Amino acid sequence: MEARSMLICIVFACDLIACCHCNYYSKTSPYTPPAQKITHLHFFFHDTISGKSPSAIKVAHPSFPTAFNDTPGPFGSVFVINDPVTVGPEKTSQVIGSAQGVWVSTGQEMLELVVTMDIGFTYGEFNGSSISLMSRNPIALNQRELPIVGGRGKFRMARGFANLTTRFFDHVKGDAMVEYHVTVIHY
Repeated sequence: MEARSMLICIVFACDLIACCHCNYYSKTSPYTPPAQKITHLHFFFHDTISGKSPSAIKVAHPSFPTAFNDTPGPFGSVFVINDPVTVGPEKTSQVIGSAQGVWVSTGQEMLELVVTMDIGFTYGEFNGSSISLMSRNPIALNQRELPIVGGRGKFRMARGFANLTTRFFDHVKGDAMVEYHVTVIHY
């Protein structure tokens, strides 16, 4: 029994010594962030539910009637999106990126979504960069604001806001085109 206790003490001591000599962090040094920049972006977002090549697909829906049951996205529906982002309002306009994420129909009194998406840019000065948005999106209102909660690439540690204006919405099919005016504060 004493040999076993001795072995446990040796293992414990070795673990203690090993932990004292391995750090999961490095020495802290003062951080001086670079100067903040403000970038204004303007683009159009095309959300297409209908047709042979939709950019938004319903992946879950309620199993019983809910609010707005006569719409393509009744309360409780979940959609996954990969929507094109263009320079102009036409679908044929130059594609500069895509918005990928999820939107959930959460409104019971008016059409409302909770949106989580990353708008990644694939063209121009911000190619390879993205901005992330997450918020409630009251789509029944023609104009609304969503917060920028992060980003990557040139928009690393971004924050800001996006002013959205619905330019087209088909109440039967659910297709929409939304104009974005974005103010991004980043380093």
